[in-house]
Amino acid sequence: MMGMIDRRLSVAPMMKWTDRHYRRMLRLCAPNALLYTEMVSADALRHGNAKRLLQFTQEEHPVALQIGGADPKVLAYATRLGFEAGYCEINLNVGCPSERVQHGRFGACLMTEPELIAQCLTAMRETCDVPVTVKCRLGLDGENRYEFLRRFIDTVMPSCDAFIVHARIAVLNGLSPKLNREIPPLDPARVYRLKCELPELCVVLNGGIVNLGQARKALERCDGIMIGREAYHNPWFLRELNRALFPSTPVMRDRHALLEAYLPYVESELATGTRLWAMVRHLLGLFNGLPGARRFRRHLSTAARVADADASTLTYAARMVSRELDNTYVRTPEAALS
Repeated sequence: MMGMIDRRLSVAPMMKWTDRHYRRMLRLCAPNALLYTEMVSADALRHGNAKRLLQFTQEEHPVALQIGGADPKVLAYATRLGFEAGYCEINLNVGCPSERVQHGRFGACLMTEPELIAQCLTAMRETCDVPVTVKCRLGLDGENRYEFLRRFIDTVMPSCDAFIVHARIAVLNGLSPKLNREIPPLDPARVYRLKCELPELCVVLNGGIVNLGQARKALERCDGIMIGREAYHNPWFLRELNRALFPSTPVMRDRHALLEAYLPYVESELATGTRLWAMVRHLLGLFNGLPGARRFRRHLSTAARVADADASTLTYAARMVSRELDNTYVRTPEAALS
């Protein structure tokens, strides 16, 4: 199982965004991408409705579970639940800078406690037979040197199967999570240096990749790339990346075809009581750059919120963007992403 994960292309865990509906849509965009859940706290899995929190469908695979916590025993329990639920990887969040996460003593603040992280990962690995990985930052405010990152990696590496490194530091005091994604400068060179010095280490670069040229440059120096906000606001970008990086894999011919493929899922979820907006809110950026995209977004943003909205709302919105124009915008990835 551990050797079966292709990490060349993945989509970042994003709170309130990477739910099972979004992942189902993304699977249609990028058949080969490794998808991640939103972060779930280990305590929530221990005390809450674990079945609901871990819900996903086999069509989403490969999909990894990200958990947060700092207690080895609780993390081991949560890992076991994730493994039994069928996730192909368990990822420990050591990168989130939010105050709420810090108050729970997990996330990016744990980068100052690499020995504890190593203990957590060791306990997690003992309860499952899938890779156990870490998502971290370059460092922290006050600990912004490469040597800090290297010490962290050296301590944690024996217990970790792969590192996903967001190429920014985390500012724990004074910046919101949103500003932490914007203000600290990107420094992928540190991630490349890490991989160069430790070639046996599996390293995935996260942060700032918005075109194919950047993706290819990163893949020359790292084992994989992880796309975050760009994948959400412009999901078709994932389709273009998948087509370029996995040329033998068929992909959707256009965005209307993707909607047609997504529609049966929407209808089946509506039949179980899921609200339409929960599923189509992830589609608002699908037609970005095409004439009619604004009307598509506006219609979905209003009509899909109505309590009894059904699948016809989505099909009506799709007609606001010409399929003929959609086809004319299917260019080579090099041209589309240059």
